[in-house]
Amino acid sequence: MAAPQLSAHFARRDPSVIRLAQIEFAKRNDGTEAVNVAIGNVSLPMHPAMQGRLRTLGEAPSPFAAGVVKYTATVGLQETNQAFLNIIASSGLATGGLSCQVTDGGSQAMELVIVGCCGPAGSDERPLLLIDAAYTNYKAFAERLGRRTVSITRTLDTDGRFSLPSLPEIERAIAEHRPGAMVVIPYDNPTGQLYDHGSLAALARLCVEHGMWLVSDEAYRELHYVDRPAVSVWGLGEDEVPGITGRRIGIETASKVWNACGLRIGGLVTDSPEFHARAVAENTASLCPNAIGQWIFGALAHESHAELSAWYGRQREYYRGMLTGLTGRLRELLPGIIVSSPDASIYSVVDVRDIAPAGFDALQFVLRCARTGQVQVGGRPLTLLTAPMAGFYSMPPGAPNPGRTQMRIAYVEPPDRMALVPDLLAGLLRQDFGARP
Repeated sequence: MAAPQLSAHFARRDPSVIRLAQIEFAKRNDGTEAVNVAIGNVSLPMHPAMQGRLRTLGEAPSPFAAGVVKYTATVGLQETNQAFLNIIASSGLATGGLSCQVTDGGSQAMELVIVGCCGPAGSDERPLLLIDAAYTNYKAFAERLGRRTVSITRTLDTDGRFSLPSLPEIERAIAEHRPGAMVVIPYDNPTGQLYDHGSLAALARLCVEHGMWLVSDEAYRELHYVDRPAVSVWGLGEDEVPGITGRRIGIETASKVWNACGLRIGGLVTDSPEFHARAVAENTASLCPNAIGQWIFGALAHESHAELSAWYGRQREYYRGMLTGLTGRLRELLPGIIVSSPDASIYSVVDVRDIAPAGFDALQFVLRCARTGQVQVGGRPLTLLTAPMAGFYSMPPGAPNPGRTQMRIAYVEPPDRMALVPDLLAGLLRQDFGARP
């Protein structure tokens, strides 16, 4: 009797590098506790207006007061869409002419972007252009959907700054691969880099010149730690980038700025009426986004811009202190380690290329930490879970991968536990280095 066969895609699928350490650690049963900074699972409470709706789901005026949970329209509740537009406007950005649809997290918005902007292999192939190191799920979704990604690579310098490729280098990649869209993450995941307005405008001009969509993943908008206005695709105008209107797409989410990762509510925003209509049509196969999550997030449609701005300020202050403290402590404990400059988002990249023994592989180190790693802290056995960076790069066969010596740290544990991260990482690295011949 013949056995059923997995698809080729399933047969080669491994867990995402941002979940890998957590999956491996779950197999342990030796009493070791993990400080998990491998995934951006924010530990802060949601905005108070959202909390208010969460606590009163079974009471009027909640639509769930009678215990009935129905489908919403595929485009999402009008109030929830207005919440996303209100948030964009609170950053001083114009929302006239923008259309929004609610999605199951930013992840579903990413999938719709890929299937809507990029063609499959064949005469109509139009890959997705990424700027490496790039959020790894873009590659995973593209592979799932039968689309290809191409990339240009940033370099992490010894001063902790990621340098963008030159515009001629980007143009050469565009000419060679004819991408359908370029993804930019202005408040970058995984690097923590903050794009300035001029850089975003220059990339937008390339998209106009080469007939591409400009996709701006703005999950971390307003989480920046330098004194400048919000950088956004919605801050680009015709006077600065002629022809940009009608080719802009933005990805929004409740997960990060609003501390609601498990709510699974995202938004797909565009100034192209046709893209909006087709994206909603495509998503009718998924019926609708999470109805309860939409209701909770919809509370932000009624918050004033002054209140939202105050919320952003509190979020920034919370992260700024941890970012500064952790990066400084790492450099103190591990002289020669490279730590990315904490300018935006909630991540740092550490690179041990100048201090690690030859042959060091961050993926194998992360797996050892998850499976057997242990450091005694205050009489407690602890280990550290991080994300190996090789999976954030798309390198041609045979090319060296900069992520081989890099790991991403997410600032998602409470401050007292985040304060343990430098000593844990230093202790685990020293154990690893010391075990080598």
